[in-house]
Amino acid sequence: MFDANYKFTCVDRFLKYVKYDTQSDEESTSFPSTEKQKILLSDLADELKKMGLKDSHMDEWGYVMATLPANTSKKVPVIGFIAHVDTSPAVTGANVNAQIHRNYQGGDIKLLNDPNQIIKVADNPDLAGMIGYDIITTDGTTLLGADNKAGVAEIVDAVNYFLSHPEVKHGEIKICFTPDEEVGRGTEKFDVKKFGAFCAYTVDGQTRGEVEIESFSADSVSIKIHGKNIHPGYAKNKMVNAIKVGVAFLDSIPKDRLSPETTEGREGYVHCTNFNGNEELTVLKFIIRDFQTSKLKEYEDFLKGLAEKAVSKFPGARLEFEVFEQYRNMREVLDKHAEVANNGLEAMKRLGIVPIQNPIRGGTDGSRLSFMGLPTPNIFAGEHSYHSKLEWVSIQDMETAVKVIVEISKVWEEKA
Repeated sequence: MFDANYKFTCVDRFLKYVKYDTQSDEESTSFPSTEKQKILLSDLADELKKMGLKDSHMDEWGYVMATLPANTSKKVPVIGFIAHVDTSPAVTGANVNAQIHRNYQGGDIKLLNDPNQIIKVADNPDLAGMIGYDIITTDGTTLLGADNKAGVAEIVDAVNYFLSHPEVKHGEIKICFTPDEEVGRGTEKFDVKKFGAFCAYTVDGQTRGEVEIESFSADSVSIKIHGKNIHPGYAKNKMVNAIKVGVAFLDSIPKDRLSPETTEGREGYVHCTNFNGNEELTVLKFIIRDFQTSKLKEYEDFLKGLAEKAVSKFPGARLEFEVFEQYRNMREVLDKHAEVANNGLEAMKRLGIVPIQNPIRGGTDGSRLSFMGLPTPNIFAGEHSYHSKLEWVSIQDMETAVKVIVEISKVWEEKA
């Protein structure tokens, strides 16, 4: 039974963490992609060490790892909890001014410093379950950073709970905070052997009760269209404008299917994320997603065919088409380790939470970690409308997430 008198620390920690600007950069080639992420990561390493996790440290890549020693005589599999500190490159995370809306009673939430930023009930169905809760938002000028600093704060609070409640039995628990998840590089330098866990849970989900074991499989595609530039005053029958070839190709992609804005549920998509160029060279970047890994090549071949057809209409143009593997559906690994997800589900049920198992229309660090030898489902942190100025999280969901982390650890110990 969770101590009903426990004074949670996750909210105070969260409000402190969001003050750090930890935005990652998808154009950077360094690791981490921005040095400013290391400021919070270094402080987190120090914070955990001061709490009593003696081996807490930040390595050269910015990963923070620490161990909460076991306090049971049972031989319990080592488990881990992971969260990322970086925020989306899409919206600034500097100078976050968090607001707490106490005792929410329904309706849209207008943000303080931008009248155009309104968290609408119509766009946020989870608000229906937040009546009487306290909701943290931005002031409308930045994102909040609940993705994933809520998860960071919840993990640290769970550590605090264990340290203040030595009677709660658990096995060895590994903690890790990572950079660069938002730019798809969060596991690039992750050392699974050094981490030393049998399995882990990323605390980076949305709705209360989520235990996610299935993600998209994902590739990226780079399409380079080479044209021929010449002075426009003397270009007749000589210029091949790569921009026009790129536009013709893009316009040939179906408008009623295969895009993020026309798909849902288990449907995959192809999505142009960047179009940049001039007459000589135009580059288009795509991401390819589906729950069935085999379908990725089908989509890629389809795109390549459209690109070749477009280029053929502009004699003298030339095409380069490259595919890069990103991550794979983590269910392919997690189905072989059913106890990892099942123990998460059991923890939810013990706390009276109805578990939710929906496929993630995206990926998490757990997608890659699972294939690196660390089975890693994703559990909720309570973050909503992430990557936007309309981001929000409820205090009660954050506190519930702390309870879930504690309960998962207890389940593993009891079943050992």
